[in-house]
Amino acid sequence: MLPELGAAYGVSPGTAAMSVTAYLLPFAAIMLVSGTLGERWGLRRTVVAACWAYALASVACALAGSLPEFLAARAAQGAANAFTTPLLLAAIRATVPSDRLGGANGRYHSLQAAGQTSAALCGGLAAEVDWRLAFWGVAVVAALLAVGGIPAVPRSAVPARLRSAWRPIVLRIGLVAGLGWACLVGLHFLVALRLEEVFGLGAGPRGLVLTTLGLVGILTGRMVGGWIDRTGPQRGVLIGTGLGVLVVVGVGLAPTAVLVALLWAVGGVANQLLAVGTSTLVSSFSADNPAGSMSVVQAVRFGSGALSPVAITPIYHADPLAGFLVPAVLLAVAVPVVLPRQDQQR
Repeated sequence: MLPELGAAYGVSPGTAAMSVTAYLLPFAAIMLVSGTLGERWGLRRTVVAACWAYALASVACALAGSLPEFLAARAAQGAANAFTTPLLLAAIRATVPSDRLGGANGRYHSLQAAGQTSAALCGGLAAEVDWRLAFWGVAVVAALLAVGGIPAVPRSAVPARLRSAWRPIVLRIGLVAGLGWACLVGLHFLVALRLEEVFGLGAGPRGLVLTTLGLVGILTGRMVGGWIDRTGPQRGVLIGTGLGVLVVVGVGLAPTAVLVALLWAVGGVANQLLAVGTSTLVSSFSADNPAGSMSVVQAVRFGSGALSPVAITPIYHADPLAGFLVPAVLLAVAVPVVLPRQDQQR
């Protein structure tokens, strides 16, 4: 909806794209501490308050009369959403037996993939009528989620501390999650560029190809989670890394758009292995501040994804193939080195 947004405020679509940055910066930054604060305030109370705050911020987006007002409302959306994802994962950890945690995380990430996949479609359809309808719709959904809430989760007897979430092992898992996101899912913009420049695909076909990763992620999340329960999160992350490397290299070399689409679909499995594996891994040992540890991992994950276009685009313009090979090599080399071993989890 960026063209429609730009037209409404009399700016270019590129300037309107500032709304993405306005959302992502507070989202990633506040997530560094949101889990710990949620542990202190209570997970259920914090998630419900965050949903109400997101609903109000969405109404502010719909009513904004100028671009600065809209950007401020988008920043408020990002800040509110920082108090949902890591706290929901921590609530899953608190309510699901440890031997079924991978499966539960897999279902969660499947639904997250469904949201991410359908968001662009729903936003685009709304923009065909009036882009503000998208934000009114989001406001209604957020209010319904606030009313529904989540199951009550007992608070720890010991107040959560930031330093318990900022342990080296948590940061290492966060770096693995960030590398997986930035060097795989975060390359969707490169896939779109290759589809346009090499194969001449228009916006519609490009969108269909990019959707395959999310659709496969929706279908395979639960299966991946159950497999991780049986084999362990480290193995899942390593297999997801290897599969992701093959996908990225293959997309960069594929001679047809159909093969690109098939490979990108396989990327949905690789992404679930990485996402569910890292979520389960950090949940398996963060007994004193699980939400805080989860929020740090998710902050690094999404922050790395936001930096991916800035870092990789110049490489792609210098050499299109290198734009795919460099992240593939980084994924293949860095993840096995950074990933904590089983005997380092305590």
